[in-house]
Amino acid sequence: MALEIERKYLVNHEKWEKSERTDGQFYRQGYLLTDPNKTIRVRVTDTKSFLTIKGLSVGATRPEFEYEIPKDDAKQLLDMFAIADLTKIRYKVLFENKVWEVDEFLGENEGLIVAEIELLNENEVFALPNWVDKEVTGEQKYYNSNLSSNPFKNW
Repeated sequence: MALEIERKYLVNHEKWEKSERTDGQFYRQGYLLTDPNKTIRVRVTDTKSFLTIKGLSVGATRPEFEYEIPKDDAKQLLDMFAIADLTKIRYKVLFENKVWEVDEFLGENEGLIVAEIELLNENEVFALPNWVDKEVTGEQKYYNSNLSSNPFKNW
């Protein structure tokens, strides 16, 4: 079983807009199951598609199983079985030898920008880019599965 150790932060819009970054990649993802203890997600990007199963978060850690699947299968799963979905542009930013994934949400979540960093352990020390604002690790309303059913525009 793989473990995902991830910290999540809100992003300062003004500083993010001024920062250097590569082109982002469009993501469409939907949920076949959203439960506080587990989620099953299908994700389609420009180049690949995945089926991901995540367990209950304890601190910044949770079990995660992720498998690449054929793109046509992923699109059919999203169209036929997703109970909620969302879209976003993901940017990958290298800062101080760590990769940050910054999501600019679209549609019902437009205006929300969240940055995530995956760690080797929960106590790992890392530097924060200047565009990082408030930490929201563990705040369930910022989980993508929750954003798909209770979007940012409704807050």
